Amino acid sequence: MDVEPDLRFFPLIFDNISHGIFTIDGAGKITSFNSTASRITGYPREEAIGKPCHEVFRADMCGGTCLLKRSIATGERVEDWEVNILTKAGRRVPITISTAALVDENGEVQGGVEMFRDLLTEDELRKKLQRSYQFEDLVSKSPEMHKIFELLPLLARSESTVLIDGASGTGKELVARAVHNLGPRARAPFIAVNCSALPDNLLESELFGYKQGAFTDARSDKPGRFALAEGGSLLLDEIGELSLPMQAKLLRVLETRMYEPLGGTESVKANVRILASTNRDLAVEVGKGTFRQDLYFRLNVVKISLPPLVRRREDVPLLARHFISRFNAFQGRRIKRCTENAMAALMDYDFPGNVRELENAIEHGFVVCGGEMIQRDDLPAHILEAVEEKRIAKPPRRPLKQAEAEKIEETLEKHLWHRQRAALELGISRNTLWRKMKRYGIRR
Repeated sequence: MDVEPDLRFFPLIFDNISHGIFTIDGAGKITSFNSTASRITGYPREEAIGKPCHEVFRADMCGGTCLLKRSIATGERVEDWEVNILTKAGRRVPITISTAALVDENGEVQGGVEMFRDLLTEDELRKKLQRSYQFEDLVSKSPEMHKIFELLPLLARSESTVLIDGASGTGKELVARAVHNLGPRARAPFIAVNCSALPDNLLESELFGYKQGAFTDARSDKPGRFALAEGGSLLLDEIGELSLPMQAKLLRVLETRMYEPLGGTESVKANVRILASTNRDLAVEVGKGTFRQDLYFRLNVVKISLPPLVRRREDVPLLARHFISRFNAFQGRRIKRCTENAMAALMDYDFPGNVRELENAIEHGFVVCGGEMIQRDDLPAHILEAVEEKRIAKPPRRPLKQAEAEKIEETLEKHLWHRQRAALELGISRNTLWRKMKRYGIRR
């Protein structure tokens, strides 16, 4: 005998379940929103109803592939997909989502339903268990980088000028943003300007702005980057590329905290914290006469030197996982990881382009990868060629010693070149391992 479903308790169940649940109509507007969804997002039900779901959730994939809309369009169910959302208060929260289409008794699609779970508590526990290697947007387990992580909060509290140097692609702008975000100016703008991108006449107007009539095309006043960064921080990227005349003008602003827009007659006070970055050794440039010594001393109050990726190879797997997670969110993919062969190639490559080049390599893998894991052949050709050339260039060893050397090298790579762990697996002391590495010319 058929039993009619008792619908009286559905609203009670809907509002007391531990998962957030909401539904949308065909236009993508929220039609129902349970209490757990309100608690996780911070949006009251009455405020969420009627809004497009991307305005409430602001997930890191909302600008790309919407899984809920894909379920509505294709009928495909999505289960346990991890994304990050922004709450009403602007807090970033990791969640796992499951989506499905809503189909009526006639088989017509009327919208979609999404169920989600707050992963923040689980994520925090996992980080405590595994140790967290992320600081703001910087990711590293390198001791050298962690010394910088410890320094950043101290720098953020001060108003001193900070000079960040390092090769291209090491994350200089991320460090500058971290200093800004951790300090009292965090709610004010962070503005970056590339000093190498413009000639002097354009760079001056870009930095200081101009008044109407200052030159032929100046039909109205335009604020410069100093004005746009008022109350906040201004990053002068690639400051080593400035010409000597521009260096003199910048020095005056740093010393007086005043500047004049082009065509202006009155000086404007600059309430801006200056951060500078360069991929050049400015001390060397001072010696060559291409950089003013007085400006160098004014900028070099506190200096942060970022190590190249080749000096922190232990970060390669960590960064690769970080980029895979990010591209999964942006592109709506479910790539799990790099295969062992692919990771071995990445670990053996020297990355002259540093973290940016690694990010590009992972993105290349996403484009050409046909499965759930990035294979060695999915990596850019120039990386594979460089790794192969490096392997061929290694000096030949005598047969009896070659096996031992290869075993040592294989074990070190397995343990990401942590000598103590490798020595334990090999059954020798750390000092013995070090002597054998020197004997066989095994280097990280």
